[in-house]
Amino acid sequence: MKIVNLMEDTQGVADCHYEHGLSFYVETPRHKLLLDAGASDKVLENAKILGIDLTQVDTLVLSHGHYDHSGGILAIAETNPQMNIYMQRSAGLDYYHGERYIGIDKEILKFPCLMLLDGDCQIDEELSVFTHIKGRRLWPKGNLALQRKDKAGPVQDDFEHEQCLVITAEGKRILLSGCAHNGILNILDQYRMLYQGEPDVVISGFHMVQKAEYSKEDVQNIRETAKELQNMHTRFYTGHCTGLLAFDIMKEVMGEQLQYVHCGDRITV
Repeated sequence: MKIVNLMEDTQGVADCHYEHGLSFYVETPRHKLLLDAGASDKVLENAKILGIDLTQVDTLVLSHGHYDHSGGILAIAETNPQMNIYMQRSAGLDYYHGERYIGIDKEILKFPCLMLLDGDCQIDEELSVFTHIKGRRLWPKGNLALQRKDKAGPVQDDFEHEQCLVITAEGKRILLSGCAHNGILNILDQYRMLYQGEPDVVISGFHMVQKAEYSKEDVQNIRETAKELQNMHTRFYTGHCTGLLAFDIMKEVMGEQLQYVHCGDRITV
C-alpha cells in the first residue's frame, strides 16, 4: 500500500505547503482514497507537487466534522465529481470552539456523491468505518473547549460524529483516525471489540496539543498512554493535533515504534 501525507501542521518535503489540518492519500489494490482533505485547497497544490492525481480518487472518508479536515473537499470535488464521500450524518452539524465556528462548509452536504452514515459501515471487503466510541479512558482534555450548538443552545461535543477508517488489504489492517478526539486508547478498545485483534499500523493525531503549559498530570497521562501503546505489536504514526512536546514525551517511551509524519512524508506498510 502507498500512504502519503498531503497536509499536516509541519513542513516536510521541500516546497509542500503546511497548515493546521490533516489529509492522507492511500492506494490499496482496489482504491485510491483520501482520509480527510486538510483545511483548504492547498491540499491540491501539495498533491501536484507530490505527483498525485486527485482526479483518480474514488473515495474520501471524513474523520469528523471540523474545518481543518474538510476544508479542501469542495475544491477536490470540483475536479473529481465522481468521488464518493463518506461521513457521519452528525458531522454536518454546527461545531464551535468558543464563539468560533469550526464545522464543515455546508455546501459539502449538497454534493451528489455524499454518503451520510448513521454508525458503522462496511464499505467493501477492503474498507470499513466505525464510530459510537463510548470509552472515556484518558479522554483528551482539549475536548472540553469544543461544543455543538443547536436550537437549545451549546452542549459539550461528545464526538459521535468521529469515525475511524480500517483498511484490510495485503494481509494487513491499517487503522486511520483524524484526531482521535475520543481518545486513542478508547478507539483501540473499540477496534479490538469489532475486529478481534490489534491493527498492524495506526495513523492518527492524538489530540494532546495545548497552548497552556503541561501540568504534571498532563505529562503523566501522556506517558501512561504511550506505555499502553508500547505493549502492542502495532506501529504508530502521528502528527497534527498531537503536538510536538507530547510527541517527544511519547517518543521517549515508545522509541522507533512511534514516528512523526510531516507534509509530503510517505509511510511504508
